[in-house]
Amino acid sequence: MRTPPWRQQGSEPDYRFSLANERTFLAWIRTSLALLAGGVLLDQFSTKLAPHVVVLGLAVALGALSALLSLLAYWRWRANEIAMRHGRPLPSTMVVPILASASLVVSAVIVILILWPHPP
Repeated sequence: MRTPPWRQQGSEPDYRFSLANERTFLAWIRTSLALLAGGVLLDQFSTKLAPHVVVLGLAVALGALSALLSLLAYWRWRANEIAMRHGRPLPSTMVVPILASASLVVSAVIVILILWPHPP
């Protein structure tokens, strides 16, 4: 496998920091997989929630958020590695507020669907 150019710049960081960065990346990937599983669960097993188009929209939104989070996790891991190689502070991220906001919206819609009276 070819070594990317950014891995040939700067100095090799302490392996403990690289491994911590990798563990954080893997945590984001686990979160992404959990979001994807939630979307599949909504699509396949939600028989009591209505209207179905809203449930389907939530499932698609969770799948899209999962894909976005996977991409952002890689970008974040790479940005942290580059910063460590050059002795710079770690960059800030918008991933946390985006993920928190999206989770809040999806959760609120699901709660509303659960509590909203619908015909049997």
